[in-house]
Amino acid sequence: MALFPYDLARPFLFQLDPETAHERTIDLLAKGSGTPLQWAWCNGRVHDPVQLAGLRFPNRVGLAAGLDKNAHAIDGLGAMGFGFVEVGTVTPLAQPGNPRPRMFRLPEAQALINRMGFNNDGLQAFVANVRRSRFFSALSAANGRERMILGLNIGKNATTPIERATDDYLTALSGVYPYADYVAVNISSPNTKNLRDLQSEAALHALLAALKSRQSELAAQHGKHVPLFLKIAPDLDDSQVQTIADALRQHAIEGVIATNTTLSRDAVQGLPHASEAGGLSGAPVRTASNRVIAQLRAALGPDFPIIGVGGILSGADAVAKIEAGADIVQIYTGLIYKGPGLVDEVARALKTV
Repeated sequence: MALFPYDLARPFLFQLDPETAHERTIDLLAKGSGTPLQWAWCNGRVHDPVQLAGLRFPNRVGLAAGLDKNAHAIDGLGAMGFGFVEVGTVTPLAQPGNPRPRMFRLPEAQALINRMGFNNDGLQAFVANVRRSRFFSALSAANGRERMILGLNIGKNATTPIERATDDYLTALSGVYPYADYVAVNISSPNTKNLRDLQSEAALHALLAALKSRQSELAAQHGKHVPLFLKIAPDLDDSQVQTIADALRQHAIEGVIATNTTLSRDAVQGLPHASEAGGLSGAPVRTASNRVIAQLRAALGPDFPIIGVGGILSGADAVAKIEAGADIVQIYTGLIYKGPGLVDEVARALKTV
C-alpha cells in the first residue's frame, strides 16, 4: 500500500497548471521507479486473473492511454497495481500537439478537458522507451500468471491528410507490434482534425481491412499474434454503434475500447473552463460511456472483448461498467482526482463481481 497519502499531495499538484502537474508526475514516476521513492505510490497487485483476447490479465483494472504518451513511466505506473497499462497515443513522427494551455481541471465535476492533440516524441523514441523499461527487459523471466499486460496505442499525425490516415496507422502498427501485448487503434480523439471521420462506415471498413492484413503479415514475421483493440467515442448514436459493431465482427478485430472523451458539455454547463474546446473526461462521461458499452454488448454478443473506460472514480463506478457489459476497465481522470489508491479500490471491487 502507498505510504504517502494522495490527499496530502493533491493540493500541491492542483496549485500547478494541469499540464505542468502532469509532466512533473510522469517525471517522478519514471525517475523514482525501482528506488525507495516508489513506496510513495506503490500498491500490491490484486490477483483477479481474466483471459481476454488470448491474453491473461492479472486483474481487471488498467490505465487508459494519454497519461504516459511517450512510454516514459511504464515501470512506475505498473507499481500502482494495474493489471494492464496502455501508453501512447504515439504517431509515426514527433509532433508538438496543440498550443498551450490545452488541459483544464473542472474539480466541481471531477472532470478534465484536454485538447492535447497527440503531442508525442514520435514512434522511434516511443519504442526505445518501451525497450528500455524494466518491464520489457524482464518479460522472458516473468511469471505468466502475474505479468502485467502492456497495450500500445497508435494514432495519425496531425499533418497527414485524413485520406492518408491508413498509412500512418500501418506505419505505427508495424513499429509497435513486436513490443505490444495488444495494440489500441485510436480513431476517436476529438483533438486531431477529422479523426473521428474514421468511425464512418466506408472509412472504418477500409482502415480495419488494411490493419488486419498488416497484422497477419506481422504475425508471420514475428511469430506471435498481437490483438487489435479499436478505441471509439462516446458521442455515437445507436446506428453508429451498430455500424462499428458490424465492422468489428466483419474484420475480426479482437476487441473494442469504449470510450474516449466526449464533446458534450451538458453535464458541466456554467462551470469554469466548461466552454474550453477539447474532450471532456471524468465523471460527466460515465453515463454516455456505459450506454455505448451496453449497446456494444447487445450488438456483439457475450464473448466479444470490451474494455470499459470513462468516469470511473470509485469501485462502484467500475462495477457499473462491468454490469453494463465491459470485461475489464481502464482509469485516467479518476487517478488524477483520487490517486493511486483508486487502483486497489477498483481491483478489489471487481474481484467481488
